[in-house]
Amino acid sequence: MNRRTFLTTTAAGAAVFGFPAILRAQSKDVIKIGFPLPLTGPFGALAVDQQRGATLAMEELNAKNGILGRKVEVLFRDDQLKPAIGAQRTKELIENEHVQFVVGGLAAHVQMAINEQTKKSGVLFISVSQSDEISAKPDTSPLTFHEALNPTITTRAVGGWAVKNVAKKWWVVYADYAWGKQNNAVFADVAQKNGATIVGTTPYPLGNAEFSAHLPKIQAAKPEAIYSVTPGADNIAFLKQYASFGMKKTTPVVQPLLWLPQLKEGGAEVYADIYGGTNFYWELADTVPQAKRYNDAHQKRFGMPAGDYGAYAYSGVMEVARGIELTKSTEPKVVADALRASREYDHYKGKQWWRACDGKSFQDMWILKGRQPGKTRGEWGIVEVVARIPANEELDRSCAEKGLA
Repeated sequence: MNRRTFLTTTAAGAAVFGFPAILRAQSKDVIKIGFPLPLTGPFGALAVDQQRGATLAMEELNAKNGILGRKVEVLFRDDQLKPAIGAQRTKELIENEHVQFVVGGLAAHVQMAINEQTKKSGVLFISVSQSDEISAKPDTSPLTFHEALNPTITTRAVGGWAVKNVAKKWWVVYADYAWGKQNNAVFADVAQKNGATIVGTTPYPLGNAEFSAHLPKIQAAKPEAIYSVTPGADNIAFLKQYASFGMKKTTPVVQPLLWLPQLKEGGAEVYADIYGGTNFYWELADTVPQAKRYNDAHQKRFGMPAGDYGAYAYSGVMEVARGIELTKSTEPKVVADALRASREYDHYKGKQWWRACDGKSFQDMWILKGRQPGKTRGEWGIVEVVARIPANEELDRSCAEKGLA
């Protein structure tokens, strides 16, 4: 199913798969979950991945008689990757649709705007985008949860592995917005603590993926490897331009993350020998029972393996349901308190847990490496798993460091 077909099926992201009009009209009988996400812009493919994951969660819940016998409706709204629009769409979901729960956000800067609206309105928010601030003062709140990995955890894990296993002399290319800046700062710290050197950095405007003017300078510095913090569609553009300068033969690339939609679009030619981290990769189904259950369901529903950001969205919706079922209540504060008290959960890949002080989820992650052309596992098996990084609260800043102790 391509992106255009998917958005048409969901009525531009605002409707719900196969949800009868009569039930939509009975809003008092429906538990509504708002879901802002950037369906347009450079993160569009990742947003559709999230939409699939959240839709699968909704459909599975409704197939089991909903939550407390009430149907579940996930309301998708396009935030266009803009904080002001993200805030407005969230406000509309709260004021017009009367949602008490919001899951969503894909860009670090937009999720902060979403969070401000949910805090103001006393709505529970489960963020499914990377951010360091979302679970720290002054941005977090007792109703704010962060399901995704964050830049500190990701780059401490991936960067720490990379400076021990790939190279000691680095150049960093990063998108000049919150997520990119945070990963750059964390990698500088990781390098310093592990005896590695950063010989230079290249910040660039998110969505303006033109690197040809920078690559000669990077080549001249002769780094042993590049840490590439180039998200979404920018990632493929960077890797193609880097390869066109002949750098792929001499200079390995490591990334904080690799994403299934980009892996599929770029293919093995682009991603061969590229390293990166992930919260989920569908080949985990070979070894992790819950990953197999989730991936099989996703494959059956959408005709493709489950993606990484879609898994966050699936888990976020399922955690709203778990909190309501634990308490037999839809009061956001009651549900939030229950999630912190009953902190362990497992929806798609193995045990995760919430840290009570900051609403941060801790979870395993994995290091991936691109397979060579001709050695892929079908059309989706572009990379292979080369290492597992177990969940560990010490990979994140402490609650005291976040101003919460």
